[in-house]
Amino acid sequence: MYTELPSKLLHNAVEEMSKLPGVGRKTALRLVLHLLKQPREDVERYGMSFIALRNEVKYCAVCHTISDTETCTLCSNPRRDHTIVCVVETIRDVLSIENTQQYNGVYHVLGGIISPMDGVSPNDLTIDKLIARVASGEIKEVILALSTTMEGETTCFYLYKKLLEFSIPITTIARGVGFGDELEYTDELTLGRSIKNRQPFQL
Repeated sequence: MYTELPSKLLHNAVEEMSKLPGVGRKTALRLVLHLLKQPREDVERYGMSFIALRNEVKYCAVCHTISDTETCTLCSNPRRDHTIVCVVETIRDVLSIENTQQYNGVYHVLGGIISPMDGVSPNDLTIDKLIARVASGEIKEVILALSTTMEGETTCFYLYKKLLEFSIPITTIARGVGFGDELEYTDELTLGRSIKNRQPFQL
């Protein structure tokens, strides 16, 4: 049983805050009480930042990462190697790989991985757009940098079969990332080495 809060407004704020991943009701209450102590303008700026994010954020027309413009800063950077595309599951994986400072190509964010148990099929992902990018003839290598879970491996296999016809190297991150690991939780040193020491994808 939860202790009844003395204010309906407080209760509603705590309920909404506790919907965030990894935030329990006690943590939510602590955060809300902290916000109550802050200057009104700070809290308003905090709230407006999320409203603006939800209403105004864009997704890059090329790689599908979050962006303020139609084309993200990575895809529009002439110093990046646009002939190498690293395929990742989510935007968090882009950030993880960028933090290693070991990769200078560009990305393609699938928006998830194939998972029939969760109702996610290839049509729910940006696979067709990846194929179109490769078909343009500008891509010279595709790196499959997906989580080494069963679903990640299934997605890699599916992409490999789809990309075979283009006769370009299809590589995968080295096994410094253990089976069952998600890239987001892999330390930067291990992930960086896995990118640099990538290997040809094998069935």
